[in-house]
Amino acid sequence: MEERTPARGTVTQRAIEQIKAMIGEGELQPGDRLPTERDLAAQLGLSRSSMREAVRALTVMGVLEARHGSGIYVTRLGADDLLETFGVVADLSRGEQLVELLEVRRVLESTATALAAARMDKDQLAVVTGHLRAMDETENPEEILAHDLEFHRAINAASGNETMAAILEGLSSRTFRARVWRGYAEEGAFERTRREHAAIHRALVARDPEAARAAAAAHVGEVEEWMRSRPDA
Repeated sequence: MEERTPARGTVTQRAIEQIKAMIGEGELQPGDRLPTERDLAAQLGLSRSSMREAVRALTVMGVLEARHGSGIYVTRLGADDLLETFGVVADLSRGEQLVELLEVRRVLESTATALAAARMDKDQLAVVTGHLRAMDETENPEEILAHDLEFHRAINAASGNETMAAILEGLSSRTFRARVWRGYAEEGAFERTRREHAAIHRALVARDPEAARAAAAAHVGEVEEWMRSRPDA
């Protein structure tokens, strides 16, 4: 087996990188059971304690899965499994870090919305339309929040890119959206948000990717600017 150990970093970090390399190079496939701790440590030329810490870290990251009484397995490595941490970051971020996350979301969501405009079928569009109408027919902030989340989730799913949709799912958590909606309710900004949603919907109906991209970017950009003006929100 060729040497994969990086020149720098802790022993545990080197162990993590070596296990990741085994997965990346196909030596370990999704669903495979890892060799025993002793065998894997010997195979990679590392101590069992370093191997134990590496496995623990990769399990926390969702790369590995511990099955009671069975052993340690490589997860299926789906986007939903590996990107859950984005939701935690979005929920806990404040100030400039949160604004940076919104910049990422603006880029990705505008792209996903453009893809949806080109790819979504009539049933997917009907779901988006249903959530838009539900938002327009209620003044209850909790109901608006729920349908807003589903409106964007349906669009992102219709993009056909599961990884992008999973990242956006994390960056657009319900907890984060609730923070924004509370602020919007205090400022009477619901109508503006409804207009932005309507612009996105018109572009989807028209099957116009560039209009969809622009409308989604403008919508997330408004949230981004709102958060910039409220660093403690």
